Amino acid sequence: MENRGKNRFLGDVLECAICFIIVFVVAFADLFYFLDSALKDRLYQSPRGINNTIKIIAIDDKTLQVLGPYGTSYRGYTAQLIDALGDSPAVIAMDIMFFGNSDEASDAALRAACEKNGNVVAGSYINYTSAYKTDKDGKGYIDHFSIESVEQPFFADYCDTGFVNVSPDDDGIVRSVMMSDSDDSGENIYQSFSSVIYSKYCEKTGESTNVLSLDGNGRMWINYAGKPGDYEYISFVDVIQGKVDPRIFSGCVVFVGAYAAGMQDQYSVPNSSAQMFGVEIHANILQCMIDDRMPLPVSRLVAALISAAAATLVFLLSKKLKVRFSLPIAIVALVGYGFCGVMLNAHGSTIPLAYCTVFIPVAFLFNLIRRYAIETIEKRKITAAFKKYVAPQVVEEMFKKGGYQIKLGGENRHIAVLFVDIRGFTPMSESLEPEQVVDILNSYLNLTTNSIFANGGTLDKFIGDATMAVFNAPFDLDDYIFRAVKTAWDIVQGSNEIESKYMEKYGKSVSFGVGVNCGNAVVGNIGCDFRMDYTAIGDTVNTAARLEANAKRGQVLISESVYEQVKDRIEVEPIGEIPLKGKSKGVFVYSLTNIKTDEADT
Repeated sequence: MENRGKNRFLGDVLECAICFIIVFVVAFADLFYFLDSALKDRLYQSPRGINNTIKIIAIDDKTLQVLGPYGTSYRGYTAQLIDALGDSPAVIAMDIMFFGNSDEASDAALRAACEKNGNVVAGSYINYTSAYKTDKDGKGYIDHFSIESVEQPFFADYCDTGFVNVSPDDDGIVRSVMMSDSDDSGENIYQSFSSVIYSKYCEKTGESTNVLSLDGNGRMWINYAGKPGDYEYISFVDVIQGKVDPRIFSGCVVFVGAYAAGMQDQYSVPNSSAQMFGVEIHANILQCMIDDRMPLPVSRLVAALISAAAATLVFLLSKKLKVRFSLPIAIVALVGYGFCGVMLNAHGSTIPLAYCTVFIPVAFLFNLIRRYAIETIEKRKITAAFKKYVAPQVVEEMFKKGGYQIKLGGENRHIAVLFVDIRGFTPMSESLEPEQVVDILNSYLNLTTNSIFANGGTLDKFIGDATMAVFNAPFDLDDYIFRAVKTAWDIVQGSNEIESKYMEKYGKSVSFGVGVNCGNAVVGNIGCDFRMDYTAIGDTVNTAARLEANAKRGQVLISESVYEQVKDRIEVEPIGEIPLKGKSKGVFVYSLTNIKTDEADT
């Protein structure tokens, strides 16, 4: 027992170790990146409300209809816009590209407006290319984000600038943004559009600057405050036509950018199925900085350890506990892990969701399926064992009802017991070849077994050339006393064919004597923990055996207790009281002569 417990413990440790390693490796390699990103989009990107100090002046469809298609003419219109706003906004953020020189008058007006206001931040653009490079150890690699050139607005000397590049993930969704970048020399460092706006906003308003939370690649993960269209926007044309009081922009950050589908500045975002304009993305990035909501993903090592530990714990509990306990635990673990993820995200850290979401159910289902498989195998073993004793159709019905468990030890039940034996078997076997004896025995045992099973009885055992059967054990059986009598009658009737067959074949007469009794007996598994038999013991069994021993060739003897239960359904010949070996008082017995046809048919 000690070794068995030790082996079981070592098996649990090994399985838990395998589970931990599998989850850890998959999580550390981030193999479910896209699934994890989708789950984070659902749980971590809930809109929290936009900041009213951030406003958008939109080059929308209305503006394009009034002012015409976007082009160089908008340089003059933009100069008018900056003049109209004046120094009322804290920052005017221009998310529109003005590269190269055009109309000198318009260009001059835009330079002058930017110089006069001093609150303008314009967008630059970094052109990346793939280049072969070597690291500090001399190993070569391909850098897909090598800076080829940086395009600056023509009025860059009169305002602050920052690059407006956004890099969607492989699934096309914008979830993070680079805050700065540098060329190979490291001398030229370029700041992102949003970070420059944020610095200028804090400078203008006097607010303290929050420290940016960046991952190991220098990226800030965007916790979107609003969905597409949530930020207040005003038509570009309405502002330059004087229809809007510039005082509504006092102290605000005013983004100016494309807000029409035709301008092709829309991106997929994690919190909406609709695409978001680039200017709105920059507004969300800025609000992350202002609100200090810049969640930083935990390291892959920590994420893998957390995921592996959670999945392994559920694996162990689901293996050890019953389903009614382990299922709620698995559900609570799954929901609790998601809740913790949301809370951690709100406080600046994000943990992966996919690995626990996948592996907690997998761990639970693995043990559930394994348990079902083991139970099925055990059930089949029990079924196979029972079919050796009980009619197969009864076994199937017993399993359907879930009544296949037998109590260890014994229980007191009222049963009917049948014994049948070949008369004169010993002298007959001495005069026949062994193969002939086996031939006769097989035919006899086939007859007795089929008769027992046909009437729903349980084959207890073969005792040499004798057969013992019980009725109403191990499960309840209706009309079990009559079934026992009917079985005895079927055996005697079937013996006629066997007798004729072997008289012709071997010149030997084969006939049976049968005894049937009923009463209380102890039935159950009797033996030791490694070898046991299901049987019945007690005076009821002994009496049935004595009745069989006294039966003549082709005779069925039944006790008075049996006769009283079925006397209206059978025909008998009273034998009278006979002494039985081992009993101080005789037993009144009857010889079965017939079973009434209508009762037998039912």
